[in-house]
Parts: sequence; structure tokens; C-alpha cells
Amino acid sequence: MDYIREFDIKLDKEYYYAGEQIHGTVILDTIENFKLRTIRVLLRGKAHAEWKVMLSGDRRTVKDDQYFIDERQVIWGEKNLDTTIPILPRGMHKFPFRFSLPESSIPCSFESKPVYIRYYFKVTIDVPYASPPQGMKYFTVIGPHIDCMEEQYLKAVVLEDRKSTCCWCCKRGTIKLRCVMERTAYVCKESLKLKATIDNQGEDEVWLRVKLEQCCEFFIDRGVLGVSKDIKHLVFEYRGSSVKPHTRSKWDSSNSLVLPPMPTSLVGICRLVQIYYLLTISLDSAKETDVVNVSYPITIGNVPFRIPNSNQNPVIKYEPACNHVEGGQYIGPEFLLGQVYDGNEHHLREPIVLYKPVYVTVDKSEATKN
Repeated sequence: MDYIREFDIKLDKEYYYAGEQIHGTVILDTIENFKLRTIRVLLRGKAHAEWKVMLSGDRRTVKDDQYFIDERQVIWGEKNLDTTIPILPRGMHKFPFRFSLPESSIPCSFESKPVYIRYYFKVTIDVPYASPPQGMKYFTVIGPHIDCMEEQYLKAVVLEDRKSTCCWCCKRGTIKLRCVMERTAYVCKESLKLKATIDNQGEDEVWLRVKLEQCCEFFIDRGVLGVSKDIKHLVFEYRGSSVKPHTRSKWDSSNSLVLPPMPTSLVGICRLVQIYYLLTISLDSAKETDVVNVSYPITIGNVPFRIPNSNQNPVIKYEPACNHVEGGQYIGPEFLLGQVYDGNEHHLREPIVLYKPVYVTVDKSEATKN
């Protein structure tokens, strides 16, 4: 509208945890007086799934939604105006609002092509006899609450596998892998705590291989069985030095397996998506991959491990997911400002990204300084 010079929605920060209060302000800068019924604010948290499938020979789009938050407030004016519509004088106006996020476990913000989880404010300026101006403001929710100090994650896990090229009754030709995980939950940018013992009594060299995979399962409830889509991404892969035949070797991950920024584990919170991570440790030879291998799920949390009775707490940062995992690969078109012409006929500047969800990471450099 010509008489609205500025219409903006500002929040006190860009990311929130379950149970926190959100303080925001709607800013209106007008150049003339005008009639204004109400200013309405909607807070919504929603998961949306959508993709194409083949049904009875036809390619169709299937969709599903799940709502976590749906709250409304009128921050100016009355809900039912039977009297004269008030006039908003020209000038700069600030209308504060406040919402509380639910205390219950809610999923983290997440962006992918099949499914997204978004939290946002929608503000409607209800002007009579005109199309009401609307504004949107997206923000990140950090969730669900997963503390790496919970007892279930602090128990060490021992994994073993062996293969014999002779027979099971003797040790000749046996290749054995024994792994110990100090704990099973981590925050991004932490190093995995893993030790491996390799006993190679075979006739070939073997190499240790450690890989972490992100597993995403997407669901849409349609019909008796519904439809689903599974996607896997390699988070990282580490290859160790060779272990000669008839030798033993020990390996400690130390700081070599650092977790990149990626979405929090999401199991049993949202019916449209599950996200979990699987760590696989194996031994490969020149003739065969996965001669022996062991696997175990790793939990990605958002409250980092703390050394008991220590005054040094981890330094927390918030970063977008890396671009090779689900949650960091895709940016919705509504969050891209488009390619910008910079005067060169053959070069366009990168699109400006208006919003990306962020995830909890540990700042190791700051912790070292302190």
C-alpha cells in the first residue's frame, strides 16, 4: 500500500528452545492516517510432506501436514468491531507481542525437498475495503531436547566381529575387529570417541574404514499402507592405515572424526519424518570390502557433554547444516532472493538466502582459548 512505508516483523533472536518466550515487534511506518481494524499475529509450527508417486499408472502428487503450534493474537484493535473503525495516525508505530513455545517436545526446524518443518509468524494488517497486507517471519526451533549427559548415552558400547578363512575351531586365518565407543550421543563439531583393536591373522592386508550415514525416512499417511521415501547420505568416511598380515593394531579416533553441523536426531516426534544416524566400522582388504563390520546408531543431540566437576562449559554456537546432508542441501524457493545481475553479461551473483535453520554446535576454538 502506498501509505505504508515500512512493514516489518522483528524478534528478539532467531532461534528458540521449547518452553521459551518469544518477544517480537510489528513495525509500521505510515505516511498518512488510515482506517485500521486489527493487527493479527499467527504463530505456527508445521511439518509438510509432498512428493510425486505413481498410482494406477498416473503420476500424482501426495501431501500431508502435521501441526505442532497454532496460536493467534490480536495486538491492535478489537476482534469484533460493531462501532466506528479506528484510525491509525501517520508516523512510526511499534506493536509488541509475546508468545510462549510449548513445553512439550517439538521437532527441530528442518528443510528438505520431500519434507520441511517450519516455524513462523504471520502478521495481517486488516484494512477495510482493501486487500490486507501480510508479513511472514521464520525462525528456528532447537529441538527435541537431547542431553548428551543422559545416562543412556554415557554407557560405553563394545562391538565385535570376526571372520575366519580357515575354520571356526581354530584361530588360524582369523580377522577380528573389536570397537569401544565411549558414549553414543554427541553435539555437532564434537569428536567421536571411538577405539578399535584389529587382530589380522589372515593372509592379506586390511584397512580400517569408519563411516557415518544419515538415514531419513519420510512418510505420508494415505490409504491402508501409506507411502514412504527413504534417503541416505554419507556424513563422513575415514580410512586408516594398513594392518599387515599376522599383526595386531590399535587405533584411537582422538580428534579425527569431527561431526559436521547437521539436523538433530528426530525419532518418534514427527509422524512425517524420522532422522537417525548409523556409524559403521569395517575392515577392507584389496580383495573384499566389509571383511568384518559392526554398526551402531549415534544420537545427535543439542545439549553437549560436560566434564563433571569442571568449571569449563562447552561454548555453544548455532550453524546451518552442511550441504551434503538432508537438511542442508535444499533451500526452498521462497527463501531465495534470486540471481542478481552485477554488470557482467556472463556472470550472475549467487542468490541471497533469506532463511536457513540452524543447529547446535560446539565451538572448540573458543573452549581452547578459555
